[in-house]
Amino acid sequence: MGSAPSKDNDKRPTVEQPTPPAAAAAEQEDDEPDEWDKRIFSTGCAEENARLTDCYYEKKDWRQCKEEMEMFKQCWKMQGNDKRTDSKDV
Repeated sequence: MGSAPSKDNDKRPTVEQPTPPAAAAAEQEDDEPDEWDKRIFSTGCAEENARLTDCYYEKKDWRQCKEEMEMFKQCWKMQGNDKRTDSKDV
């Protein structure tokens, strides 16, 4: 005949595990723009880029995103980005 579990055994203290420093740093970095974001924002065409990538994500076919692509191209030229991305012979 077994004995019923003691109520004292059910009252074990709980210990919260500390967040590892790398994980905590990663959580904070999620709010900060990464290098990719900084480069996109520096073009002045971040909104057009977002619309274009959203279109492709939804449709999975660049041909169905011609309007978004054209808007991005126009922005790119207006911001002078075509000059900064020209290839140069060394």
